[in-house]
Amino acid sequence: MESWNQTSSDAARTHAPSTVNRRIDAHVEECVRCMAERADRAEMSQYLQKLEREWEMHRAVAVGGSALALLGLLVGSKGGHGWRVVSGVTLALLLQQGITGFGPLSALVRAWGVRTRREIDLEKFAIKALRGDFERIPNDGGPLARANAALVAAQS
Repeated sequence: MESWNQTSSDAARTHAPSTVNRRIDAHVEECVRCMAERADRAEMSQYLQKLEREWEMHRAVAVGGSALALLGLLVGSKGGHGWRVVSGVTLALLLQQGITGFGPLSALVRAWGVRTRREIDLEKFAIKALRGDFERIPNDGGPLARANAALVAAQS
């Protein structure tokens, strides 16, 4: 498939290793291609509902980091003073995440395959295009051509 994911302004993609970005893009391509081959509107609608519930990277970082900091405070209050350091470091990393849009916690969740909101939305728009919600997707050319056209259209 031609290069369709041109989200260069996305701090998460810019700072993440290219292998992580390629793995996430390959997963998106595989899902969109599968939907194009099946061409089942009901299945596409179900899959879109699943994408609506998917946690994006910043939410995962915020919840995970906050939970770790809270755990550190709770355990640290019972005598585990090292846990207070964990809380402090975690809060500093959350602050860095908030200021720069990316940090070590982001790198960790990206490595687990957690996507940015923009990446999830690109897949959603591609599936919606395949489902027929938009007019720019050709009906000829086979599933691979339709999947690629949907990904390119979602990008614009």
